Amino acid sequence: MKKSKIYPWYFALGALLIYSVLFVLPSLIGVGYSFTDWSAYSDELHYVGFENFKTVFSADEDYLKIITNTLSFTFITTILKNVIGLILAILLTKSIKLLNMHRCIMFMPSVLSTLIIGMIFKSILDPKSGFLNTFFRSIGLDFLAQKWLVTSELAFGSVMAVDIWRGVGYIMTILIAGILSISTDYQEAAAIDGANAWQRFWHITFPLLLPTLATTTVLNVIYGLKVFDMVYALTNGGPGKATTEVLYTAVFKKFGTGQYAVGTALSSVMFIIMIFVGSYMIHIMTKNEVVE
Repeated sequence: MKKSKIYPWYFALGALLIYSVLFVLPSLIGVGYSFTDWSAYSDELHYVGFENFKTVFSADEDYLKIITNTLSFTFITTILKNVIGLILAILLTKSIKLLNMHRCIMFMPSVLSTLIIGMIFKSILDPKSGFLNTFFRSIGLDFLAQKWLVTSELAFGSVMAVDIWRGVGYIMTILIAGILSISTDYQEAAAIDGANAWQRFWHITFPLLLPTLATTTVLNVIYGLKVFDMVYALTNGGPGKATTEVLYTAVFKKFGTGQYAVGTALSSVMFIIMIFVGSYMIHIMTKNEVVE
């Protein structure tokens, strides 16, 4: 009996050690490098204090806009994916013809490579030869043909729209599972008491679905904060100066030009943001839990 109680601790300590070596330690080393002048142009490494962070938060640089873009992308796509995913989940839990086919079609974009989706939509949204503008012109709606990815007014919204199209099916699938796990007894009892469809949703389905929505929110926030390939494939941070740039595309460019110290400083800022956001979301998710 004693061994059966001890063995789980061995596994837990082993897992913690592996996690620390493979994830925590590299993150801490990266934070350490952000306080140096590490670059591809010098073999020597010198401590420079907070100079790299001063550069990141300097008003003369675009890094504050990049951080704002990342947070805006995360906030907007998280809300819209959850809202659209919830609407689709409700519709696709009804008794309609070819239900499984509809679910499969909605889910399919989420299993495709994000980079490939970005490349396809870059072609579709091309202002001259793209399918979308060509279609609008062919039906006489020329005023709807826009320069989707090459103007500062539309580029960021276009990137978010493509990403929402890619990810909403995945969120929908999770929410469908959450809805189907709710006992139909609640709905039937409420219907007998005279509650209409909206009342049954708002007072029964939605409250019972909140834990699932919390899960999808966490997944969306984590994805949004570390988004890279969709932005890289569609605009590479353009058009212009940091119009659609996010933190990880900026880090990629800094490492590509040998400015390793500034790149690690940007990564450290994202690391800190993710810790604070993650801690806050865990607090929100667990504050109403009942401990038995």
